[in-house]
Amino acid sequence: MKKEIEAMRKSYTLAGLDQSEADSSPFRQFTKWFQEAQEGDLPSWFEVNAMTLSTADLEGHVTNRIVLLKQFDESGFTFFTNYMSHKGQQLAANPHAALCFFWPHLERQIRITGTVNRVASEISDQYFASRPRDSQLGALISTQSSPLADRSTMETAFQRYQKEFEGQPIPRPDHWGGYLLKPTEIEFWQGRPSRLHDRIRYQNQNDQWTIDRICP
Repeated sequence: MKKEIEAMRKSYTLAGLDQSEADSSPFRQFTKWFQEAQEGDLPSWFEVNAMTLSTADLEGHVTNRIVLLKQFDESGFTFFTNYMSHKGQQLAANPHAALCFFWPHLERQIRITGTVNRVASEISDQYFASRPRDSQLGALISTQSSPLADRSTMETAFQRYQKEFEGQPIPRPDHWGGYLLKPTEIEFWQGRPSRLHDRIRYQNQNDQWTIDRICP
């Protein structure tokens, strides 16, 4: 097995990224790549907006997981989750976080670091109201990341709330809502042959973005 893993490798040959071709705005560059990632005959299971979210507590213990990007503009990148979850607790203690998108069909990766704050309650309300009803119920019953005796306990609670809210709107629970990551650095990675990858980095300095190329 060890030799099989060591032999796994791929040569990246699809494209390149030159600093002169990169947009002066990292948000416009992200929009361009995000749109291109959605093009073509993609499999139904592939989620272009899936991203790794890395958080850490004050002692430096890092955790990561996949979450879904739901909104983005020049103010930052927004995702929604349970505020009482492990990531919610870490973000409350340490608001610094990182995101990573990986689109293997384009041989591209985007890394984003910055600070995270909760979005306004109105934004969370609007997004929650747009979710499928069963997803709303799931958010209502879940005490995310806490121990659960068995699955039937959760399913029983789900059925109970189905009956309780039948024919009426489901309110957004106070423990659920959105976070906005405001980036301080965004890196666009394009795979290249011989592991000589293109890495174009944007850094925010006094609300101005600078661009440079960094070694692969």
